[in-house]
Amino acid sequence: MKKKTIIIAEIGVNHNGNIILAKKLIDKAKLAKVDYVKFQSFIASEITTKKTNLANYQKKNANQQTQYELLKNLELSFEKQNLLFEYCKKKKIKYLSTPFDLKSLNFLKKKLPIIKISSTDLGNLPFLKAVGKIKKKIILSTGMSSNKEIDLSIKELLKAGMNKKNITLLYCHSAYPTNFLDLNLNSIVFLKYFFNLNVGFSDHTIGIEASVAAVALGATVIEKHFTLDKKMTGPDHSSSLNFEELKQLVDSIRNIEKSLGPYEKKISKIEMQNKSVVKKSIVAFQNIKKNDSFSEKNLTTKRSKKGISPLNWYKVLGTKSKKNYSKDEEI
Repeated sequence: MKKKTIIIAEIGVNHNGNIILAKKLIDKAKLAKVDYVKFQSFIASEITTKKTNLANYQKKNANQQTQYELLKNLELSFEKQNLLFEYCKKKKIKYLSTPFDLKSLNFLKKKLPIIKISSTDLGNLPFLKAVGKIKKKIILSTGMSSNKEIDLSIKELLKAGMNKKNITLLYCHSAYPTNFLDLNLNSIVFLKYFFNLNVGFSDHTIGIEASVAAVALGATVIEKHFTLDKKMTGPDHSSSLNFEELKQLVDSIRNIEKSLGPYEKKISKIEMQNKSVVKKSIVAFQNIKKNDSFSEKNLTTKRSKKGISPLNWYKVLGTKSKKNYSKDEEI
């Protein structure tokens, strides 16, 4: 059976800066049986200039005019993040958060067993150097990045002291939502063998199909945005899963894990039971007399309770009958 996939419910900024809403999202994620909830840790003034324009997808679902205004509105203080961390401990669900700046990284590094790095910071060598020095497990998103950029980022982490076995790449297509024609899920397999690392999938498509397919392709981590209401104002709500969809995602992934099995072909116990009544045997096509030669004219194959397997068809042809057979009698 496939090793259990880590499923991350990406709350991100879908709390809209409201800690009560954030706790409700945690509660629902717990009910859906995900492994982690994940937030985003940032100080707006540390990660964007005040005049940086919104991305197109942000313009559709936000009321602000610049990235700074948007992010400032969604910023969670370290105090509020501490409250959410403790709330997750109380609810017995694991907490993650993506740091987007050095102050947030320093705040999170003692709290979390895993550091999740956004596609935004793949290629941000000074930031990755700081992450590598922490020497914890990391999940590194690869959206908007070339193989060369990924390679240079990995090398920077290793140079800073990171153990390569503690790095998991997260295949990601950074469009919200992502069109299926743009997705190229086979990149999961490519990244796994090209970089010799575990690879997961950060899914920005509508629905759950892509995530389930990613698990079948070998993804070890699935990250999916999650909201209580897709109609809420905010950059990510409309492309997120609701609670019912999140639960369906978890159930589907767990079923896929069971169904994948080992890398070999075996006949199961239930198949052996069915084989005895649905596999065909060699039977008489017509009445056959003792000493007649078996041929394609007097033999055929049909389902029967017993008899010789058709795998022995050519061994039987041309041999002599040792008794009389009636039509449909097993040879």
